[in-house]
Amino acid sequence: MNAMKKKNVSIKEIAALSGVSVATVSRVINNNGRFSEETRKKVLTVIEETNYETNTIAKSLRMKKSNTIGILVPDISNAFFSSLVRKLESHLFEKGYSTIICNTNRNKEKEVAYLTTLESKMIDGLIVISGQKEFALGNLNRQIPVICIDRKPKGGEGIALIHSDNYQGGVVATKELIQNGCKKLTLLANQATMSSFKYRQEGFIDTVKKHQLQRDSLEIPPIGELSQTEATKIVLLEKLKAGEIYDGIFALNDRLAIGAIEAILEFGLRIPDDIKIVGFDNDPISKYCYPKLTTVRQNTAELSERACATLLVLIEGQVVEEKQQIVPIELIKRGTT
Repeated sequence: MNAMKKKNVSIKEIAALSGVSVATVSRVINNNGRFSEETRKKVLTVIEETNYETNTIAKSLRMKKSNTIGILVPDISNAFFSSLVRKLESHLFEKGYSTIICNTNRNKEKEVAYLTTLESKMIDGLIVISGQKEFALGNLNRQIPVICIDRKPKGGEGIALIHSDNYQGGVVATKELIQNGCKKLTLLANQATMSSFKYRQEGFIDTVKKHQLQRDSLEIPPIGELSQTEATKIVLLEKLKAGEIYDGIFALNDRLAIGAIEAILEFGLRIPDDIKIVGFDNDPISKYCYPKLTTVRQNTAELSERACATLLVLIEGQVVEEKQQIVPIELIKRGTT
């Protein structure tokens, strides 16, 4: 056996030394499928004696702990998501956990494939950021503690929800427009159906109704390979040329708001004199556009702290009393109101 002590040993060699099939070795390593306890011990013994790298896997199987957390993110290029992921990774690293970050690109098939990969890595916990559908444990073969950030969980004792107060964000943004004299307001939205967007929209609708003002909504469809900002500029400019003029716009994210600014200025109206705009997310671009964008800031530091703290409690097998935690938002007043 000593002759086999080298850095890289294949599963085929482990199988030969264990006297089992390659498929059985794979099942033992992934802790998935049927095999006897005797077979498990035999394979782990060979793994430990032949390969330093694989020894980590063997230890994880024995201890049932890998000190690794999976993070599913829908769009790593989005400033809010990337800021959140950076903070999550930093918190978890301080607690002795490494992270595997998976960018799903809002693709369901890609998400399922990543979940399979993460399970094979024996992750101790999972953080799921945003998404258009509820997250269920059905796609996981073993029970893993899960935290959802801004994404509704579907059943399961192992799922907790941490999210910004998106409804209040919609209320605060709409009040800012009304308090600055807006009488005819419109909502700018894309075709995403994320629960966070739904709550922002409800906050807008309820606030406009309460003040008995005119309201409208404009959904921005995807246009070829154009960005959200470019698509918004095209659609809104067409509406303005057709005579649809508003004096207040609440955009469900800052990228939509920036497109609105570009369309309004190109049309020849002034911001904030003729039209006032409030965005959502406090994207870095909101500070550098002209005029600088009034927007709603989500507290990524508190979202990440709460998510990590709650996940670690679940990993330790303890009960989390608050299955749903709401993090306050803040209005950042700038030049568009």
